[in-house]
Amino acid sequence: MDWKMFIDGDWLEAESKETILVYNPADYSQTGTIPRGRGVDVDKAVLAAKRAFYSSAWRAVKPHERGWLLYDMAKKIREQKDELAMWETLDVGKPLKQSYADVEAAARYFEFYAGMADKILGETIPVEPGLVDFTVREPVGVTAHIIPWNYPLQIGARSCAASIAAGNTVVLKPAEDTPVTALMLAQFFDELGVEKGVVNVVTGYGHEAGAALSGHKDINHLTFTGSVEVGKMVMKAAAENIVPVTLELGGKSPNIVFADCDLEQAVEWVVRSITQNAGQTCSAGSRLLVEASIHDAFVERVKNKFEELTIAPGAQDPDIGPILTEKQFNRIISFIDIARNDAMVVTGGERYTSGECMNGFFLKPTLITNVDPTSRLAQEEIFGPVLTVFPFETEEEALELANGTEYGLVTGIWTQNISRAHRLADQIQSGQVFINNYGAGGGIQMPFGGYKQSGFGREKGIEALRNYTQLKNIAIKFQ
Repeated sequence: MDWKMFIDGDWLEAESKETILVYNPADYSQTGTIPRGRGVDVDKAVLAAKRAFYSSAWRAVKPHERGWLLYDMAKKIREQKDELAMWETLDVGKPLKQSYADVEAAARYFEFYAGMADKILGETIPVEPGLVDFTVREPVGVTAHIIPWNYPLQIGARSCAASIAAGNTVVLKPAEDTPVTALMLAQFFDELGVEKGVVNVVTGYGHEAGAALSGHKDINHLTFTGSVEVGKMVMKAAAENIVPVTLELGGKSPNIVFADCDLEQAVEWVVRSITQNAGQTCSAGSRLLVEASIHDAFVERVKNKFEELTIAPGAQDPDIGPILTEKQFNRIISFIDIARNDAMVVTGGERYTSGECMNGFFLKPTLITNVDPTSRLAQEEIFGPVLTVFPFETEEEALELANGTEYGLVTGIWTQNISRAHRLADQIQSGQVFINNYGAGGGIQMPFGGYKQSGFGREKGIEALRNYTQLKNIAIKFQ
């Protein structure tokens, strides 16, 4: 299918008329084309969003009416769940059941922020007699959203919904590899009759359209999810125009497993947290810290579970689908090569080519032990179904290992000792801490973001609305 960009209420080709091919990562068959947007196309989108933001039509839309729009979006997403899920699978490669979960999460984001649209409140501040002082939260203006390739529907929905709830206008730039469901969201807004320019989607390469958007002088806030390296470039570009940013830059998240935990439940979630979307998840539980007394037995359980998982094209709804690109696959293999020399590969670590997997880049889930905590395997985000294991003797050692990277996005703690769980949660350097669970069903209401190089700012929940509002203080003297 040949897609177009959505700018100012119209479906447009790129100014250059150039296109980018889009592929199904399961077999590298072509699924369509998208416009190759560049700076001139970004200019059109930002101008449309700016014009819409200051228009009397958009300003006349009451907060509860914005909520109705978002509720209608949630309804439409659920009505089109089959098509959305299939396109998410064709774009990203993930198993259909995971795509359906993403569709439901997207609908829930729009529902959640629909309910918040008329509840963005200020407060009164006692200053002195004869003075009424109060604050109001106003929309920031044009918000830019550069969304990654691994969860385009979910991440596009969560930031777009929050921004619109607060009264802003948006410009989304999806990844060139996985653009379709973001364009489908634009299509739904169009069908619902949203004001022209309120929602815009520009497609193109990151170094062209993405760079133009992050450095644009007329945006008022930028949300970016991606790598640390690109996040730094995005932040520098935005800083030139004094534009605030929200950055979510990945993780090296640990599951900390104590001997007194529910072992079956822990194994289930440890495996799920590293194999979902073939490990191509910023919050993946990519490090396993296991109390030494159960280390060998627990590793054996994980190994057995890994070897039971099915691998196939996402449309067949296996446990694990393909790695998105050959480049990403080769990067993962380079880490496994390090493990073969410096650690121990317990299982996996090889390309899977059986049946219909011949033309895609499928990887057997990989379990690695005997890892040096200071090595690249332990410190760098691999972004694949690769789990590194570290034994510990004491609670203090577990804490040191957990905090021993430059990332701090998510942590899982598995123990029946509630005091221990609280002690660790208190000292873990991580934006989210889960005790005897991991992920909490998507956590729509739960603030999400990181410490250290995992970024700053928070998405999801009520907290995300702070990204998309600015505070104004008003003081009235009446004596």
